[in-house]
Amino acid sequence: MDLQLLDHLKSFLTERRCALFQKVLADRTRHFTVATEDVYQLHNTSAVMRTCDIFGIQDLHVVEEQLGKRIDKEIAMGAQKWVDFNRYDSIIDCTDRLRAEGYQIIATTPHENGTPLHDFDITKKAAFVFGTEKDGLSDAVLKNADGFLKIPMYGFTESLNISVSAAIILQNLVSRLKQSDIDWSLSEDEKLELELKWVKKTIKSSAEIIERYYQEK
Repeated sequence: MDLQLLDHLKSFLTERRCALFQKVLADRTRHFTVATEDVYQLHNTSAVMRTCDIFGIQDLHVVEEQLGKRIDKEIAMGAQKWVDFNRYDSIIDCTDRLRAEGYQIIATTPHENGTPLHDFDITKKAAFVFGTEKDGLSDAVLKNADGFLKIPMYGFTESLNISVSAAIILQNLVSRLKQSDIDWSLSEDEKLELELKWVKKTIKSSAEIIERYYQEK
């Protein structure tokens, strides 16, 4: 990490913008993460990404095993600047990576004897996997999940839109996380890495500015 470069780039931003970066970074977490599996309504993936940003989830993992790479043009509303987007062709590749990073795989589904949202243990790192409203999660996820999570429902309808489900779950769990003694924050190195990435995405012609900086240096 070139801290001098970071300071140089921040000189192109307002103090208000720099302060906002620090505030948001202080609330970012990788204790929880989100994965979506073959979401047909592409605007829902964009909505889930915005939900991750709103509740401080830094990483979104998207599996497009059946759909192919159709998602790029649908990611909108600026959230892609702030949330790290990871794409996979296989759900196994996705869950293998998440487990290697220390996450338990939690399938979100109303059709299993899952843990009610308010009883979920927030102490362990967890990756919440969401499927489509129509088809739900694949057997590959359901058979290999480390646990199941459900939102208590009291009406005739047994499913929620994926973006609504993600918002309900993240609001509950992140709020509880922030009130706990769990070390959920990013490391200082992670914060600096993200800050540099965000600064680069914020400044127009940042590549040219960086090139000129190193030439003069």
